[in-house]
Amino acid sequence: MGANIYRNKKPALVFLLPAFLFMIVFLYYPFFKNIINSFMEIKQLGSAGTSFHSPWYSNYVEMFQDENVWTSVKNTLLMMIVTLVGQVGIAIVLALMVDNIGRGKGFFRTVFFFPIVISATALGLLFNLIFLYDKGMVNQLLEAFGRQNLTDWKAEGIALFTMMLPVMWQYVGFYFVILVTGLNNISDELYEAAKIDGATTLQRVRYISIPLLHNVICTCSVLAVTGALKVFDLPWVMFPKGMPLKTTFLTGTYMYYHTMETKNVDYGAAIAVLIVILGVVLARIVNSIFREKDY
Repeated sequence: MGANIYRNKKPALVFLLPAFLFMIVFLYYPFFKNIINSFMEIKQLGSAGTSFHSPWYSNYVEMFQDENVWTSVKNTLLMMIVTLVGQVGIAIVLALMVDNIGRGKGFFRTVFFFPIVISATALGLLFNLIFLYDKGMVNQLLEAFGRQNLTDWKAEGIALFTMMLPVMWQYVGFYFVILVTGLNNISDELYEAAKIDGATTLQRVRYISIPLLHNVICTCSVLAVTGALKVFDLPWVMFPKGMPLKTTFLTGTYMYYHTMETKNVDYGAAIAVLIVILGVVLARIVNSIFREKDY
């Protein structure tokens, strides 16, 4: 009799329909409308397009000729590498270390996750103070160790490092929690059997933890790559308008710059389409590289 409950699909459709309508109104319609807007002339946020460009694909031609677009794509790809290595990589190390300690696991989980709950805007202001040229915390520490020449952490050439460091720091805890949860799902009997066979801690991590954590690492990698495309608030607070010399633009911040600052809304819509295409392509590539395994 219990099996007959699942044969009637009507109750499920009743609950799925509101969610489906919500996605149509707030996700799919804006998405396709944005594609249409990228071909039209829209010079003010909130106004409808008056006519199509002549030629209709002129925004995309301009986009491929725009050096700032290529700069933002390059910086975003670099952000993805930093995210994979700096966020997921460090999170794996921290998760394995915390999983192998006897006491204080709850304390470290709270401490490592804490940056996630802080507003990115607040973190941007905080790191602006940390990296100030005059009386910033980092330069004061360098002075205390005897360095005479202060470093301009927002100068061209080093600005990208200054921007990516807090972004990397903020989201390590997010992947840390996911990985710790994955480690908790591994049976303790496997570790006990390996310990009885004489396996060291490093061998248990190498031959048990890492292989059984493979699918969780794959999930974190996909989230990291797609998340790097959406990074906006913290970089914009620290480096508004791509300063210095528009060298710190990411795809998200450059789209916002044209949409909100220059009021070139249709060009911002075209950049948004580029972000979607990059996200789909890169997600497919990452999925093909980090394929999940059945155990």
